[in-house]
Parts: sequence; C-alpha cells; structure tokens
Amino acid sequence: MKLLKTAAVLAVASFAFSANAQTVLKFSHTDQQQGARHTAALEFAKKVEQYTQGRYKVQVFCCSQLGNDPKNIEQLGLGGIDFTVSSTGSYAPHIPTLNLTMLPFIVDSYEQGWKFYDDSPWLKEQFAKGPSKGFRFLATWEAGFRNMTTRDPLNTPDDTKGKKLRTFPNEMMRWTLESMGFGIQIMPLPEVYLAIQQGAVAGQENPIDTIFSNKFYEVAPHVTLTNHVYSPIPLTISERTWAKLSPEDQNAVTRAAQEVAPMARKLIKDSDEKVLAEMTAKGAKVNRRPDVAAFRKSVEPVYGKAREKYGADVDAVLKETAAIRAAVK
Repeated sequence: MKLLKTAAVLAVASFAFSANAQTVLKFSHTDQQQGARHTAALEFAKKVEQYTQGRYKVQVFCCSQLGNDPKNIEQLGLGGIDFTVSSTGSYAPHIPTLNLTMLPFIVDSYEQGWKFYDDSPWLKEQFAKGPSKGFRFLATWEAGFRNMTTRDPLNTPDDTKGKKLRTFPNEMMRWTLESMGFGIQIMPLPEVYLAIQQGAVAGQENPIDTIFSNKFYEVAPHVTLTNHVYSPIPLTISERTWAKLSPEDQNAVTRAAQEVAPMARKLIKDSDEKVLAEMTAKGAKVNRRPDVAAFRKSVEPVYGKAREKYGADVDAVLKETAAIRAAVK
C-alpha cells in the first residue's frame, strides 16, 4: 500500500512538472553575435516567453550553427527548426516571385522600403503563399541596403571587369551583378572571409551591418555605397510549429515578432553611420559617392529579363515602387 501511495505521489508530481514545463523553440540565423539581427532575435525570444507566460522559450542559434540561409528555410518546412530570419530573396526558391523584391534600385530610402513592405498589395499576396510552402511570414525585420566590399577600389561598372564577387543564391542578384560586369561566385556566408583573404573572390556584397559584423572590411577594405538593392529580412515560423500553437499563443508570437520590427528598423538605420565610422577607423576606405547613375544604367537589361520570366508581376512591382518613390521623399 505504501508503495502504491508513493507511486501516486510521484505520478502527480510528474504530471505537474510536465504541465509547467517550457517548450523550447529553435531560432536559427546566419549573422554574428554582434550583428543587429541577433540583437533583434534575443529581444523576440524575451517577448515570446513573456507573452506566453513562460509556456514557450525561444533558443537562438546564431552564426550558421544550424545551417546557412537556404538550409534554415528548408528546415522550417521539415520542422527541424521553428524560426528563421533571412533576406526576402532567400525565400524565392519556394516562392519564385519574391525574386522581384531584389530588383535593383526600386527604392531609394529606408522610408520608401518600409512603405513597400508594410503596404504593398502585391507583396501581401506573395507572403500569403508561405503556409503552403511550409512557413509563415510574421513580420519584416531590417538588414538594410546592400553595398559592395572589394579588395580594390570600385567606382563605376568599368571597375568590375574581370572581378569575381561573392553573393548569395538568388537569381535576381546574379542577373544584377552580372549586368554590372562582375563574375559571380555563390558560397555560404561563413566561407566568405577566407575566400576573399585567399583571393578566390575579389569581394562580396551585403548590407552595412552584415559587412561590419562579419569583418569583411578587413580583407576587402574598399566599401562602396551603391545601395543597389534594399534587403530587409522577413521573420518566418515553421507552419508545423504554427499549427501546434493555440490561437492564444499564435497571437503572442505574432505580437512579439511585430513589436520587434520597429526596433530592428531603427537599430539598422541609426547604426549605419556609426558602423561606417568604426570601419573607417579600422582601415576601411568608404566610397560614399560612386557613379550610381552608371550602375543604374548598367542594370537596365535586368528589368527586361525579369519581364520575360515573370510578366505582369514585374510591372506590378515597378508601378507600386514608382508611386512610393514619388510620394515618400
């Protein structure tokens, strides 16, 4: 009888523990610990735990520990991870029309880019395709405009000839850089520093915060502010994870994601000049006034090439962004 009572007590205690135990959710990204997206991810984790009253804890894995961007997005669909944050173009293998968000020079400022991502009917339609692909878009966080870091000076498309540039696996980015005159090398972010150092590539392109957090300016000291593509980073959740959440917890996770978005935007926009100054102090040579008009001219064939493949979607994007550029100065 005593043994039965003991077993009953243990069973009750075990049930109480399991009822109160946290569910751990994995958040994987490719940035370094000092990067802005890691700061945003940690804030998101804190808010999720708070808004779910501790039912869920988000564990953040930085620095490509669990995979590069394509792998992370693939793992969302498989349920291997629960959250990731990546350039919009990284989702294009699953939703091809998202390649068009990487069209060159379609917005000129953060405010214009935010207007496009917050209000675009076309973009809302594309994001709505996510759940059928295994992931759901929760909010758009910030990374900034993409710029060049090269071993040698870069001022016009004439300076690109014979140079191989690393970029991420995105069709539109490849078309853009090839139109500028670069040869293209696709490789995971953690391999880029060594590849530049060893001369396998002449440089790379990324937002300023990513350039700084990965210290690419150390091996490619010429930082050229082309601002050729606006490249924010949508936060996504695995659709398998989403389906397991109660409506209450779905709302809590969405609230956390959307509350972090303004912080991420401010963090990037406000830090650009500070980060450029710090890179300059460490030996980087920042070209603030490259011949952007020449670069714009060089990429004109990209729009026609995109129309051949994507048709009316290209005109929809260009019409919306032209209206935004006219309205938001």
